[in-house]
Parts: sequence; structure tokens; C-alpha cells
Amino acid sequence: MAAADFDRAVIVVPAHNEASALPDCLEAISAAAARADLPVTVVIVLDGCDDGSSALAERFGTDVHFLEIDAHNVGEARAAGFSFACDQGLSGPTTWYATTDADSRVDSNWLVRQLGADADMVLGVVRIANWRQIPVTAVRRYLRAYHAKIQPGQVAHDHVHGANMGFAADAYWHVGGFGALASGEDVDLVHRFEVAGFRIRRDTRLSVATSARQIGRAPAGFAAHLRGMLADPQRDSA
Repeated sequence: MAAADFDRAVIVVPAHNEASALPDCLEAISAAAARADLPVTVVIVLDGCDDGSSALAERFGTDVHFLEIDAHNVGEARAAGFSFACDQGLSGPTTWYATTDADSRVDSNWLVRQLGADADMVLGVVRIANWRQIPVTAVRRYLRAYHAKIQPGQVAHDHVHGANMGFAADAYWHVGGFGALASGEDVDLVHRFEVAGFRIRRDTRLSVATSARQIGRAPAGFAAHLRGMLADPQRDSA
């Protein structure tokens, strides 16, 4: 579907004790939403938070919803956000869904690029926002491994990041949505889109800035992968 085929969008962000990161995340989402010529609803899923994250709800407008759950499971958190949107009538063939992470900042053209991709699912890449306190040799090793999964001279790539993906709502519900997985919920969803025969666009021009933290919220998520990859020169990048 082309951008003109969608008339509304939903962005879901799972968060576990991300009170310090959420304001920057939401500011970036707001800028991306402002460039899209359609209504955008944002759902922040606070999963088992005890850091005062819920107090942030007062700082944002009516199009930003804060949903509290206690699953301690990123897959369940993403799924809860889209289920909430569906319950509000935000589903169907003209609705676009997107998701990112609380420690990430989307680019201002992030949503516009997704909407214009003419695909059922769009997968972007991530870039580390700040490499401070990480040895230069480790950074170079990571970048070599990461770019090895990007096809030379093309925008296609082989990465999957929950911090940078979007999909048509009807396709999402057709495959059953995010699974309640503590890690790898993004890869699992992509696999089911592939099996169902949906069109998937992988685009390196769709980039999201994310943190270099190596202690993350998901037990085997990007932070854990980054930690292991920096420590092990033989390990592939996500």
C-alpha cells in the first residue's frame, strides 16, 4: 500500500523504568508525527515501572496514551499497546502501525518513510547515538559486523530491530500480532509476515538512534547482543 492508502497511524513504545529516556523519545516521535499528513496516536506501555514513569503522562497531549501493565515481557508490552489501539477503533486496512524503543530517538522523516514504502512491513536499521566509554577497537568491530549485513551499493539489509519497524494493521492482525516473548518478539513477527507472504521492505535509509547501553530491559535483546558482540570478535551483529 502507498502512503495515500493510510489515513491514521499508531506508534507503540514499550518501557520498563525509562523515565529518564522517555521525554527525548517522545519529543522525537512528536517531530516525526508532525511531518505525517494524518492523525497519529502514540501508546506508551509502562511495563512493571516503579521509577515514576507514569507521572510523565501529564506532560503530553491527548494523542499520547500511557498504558500500565505488569508483564515484564517486551513482546507482551508491544502487543498490549496495539491491542489498546485496536480497542479504540484504530485498526483495519487504512491504519499503519509502528513501534520503537524508549531508549531510542526516531528521525523526523521516520514515519513518512514508512508510510511511503509501498509495503506491508518496513524494517529499518539502528545507529548508536553515543559510543562514550566503549573502546575504539570494539566500536570498529561492531560497525564491521553490522555493515556486513547491509548489501553493498543497496539500501537492503538483514537486520531486525523492534526499535525500528512498522507494518499495516490488517497484516499485523492477520499473523496474530506480537508474541509474548521476553526477547526476539520482533524477529518472530517478521518470520510470520514472511511465511504469510506479505511484502517486506528493508531500508537502511530508515535509521533510528539508540543507546549503547549493554544492560537492557530484554534478557536477550539488543543491549545483551551488543554486550556479547563487543566482547566476542567472532559474534555476528544483530
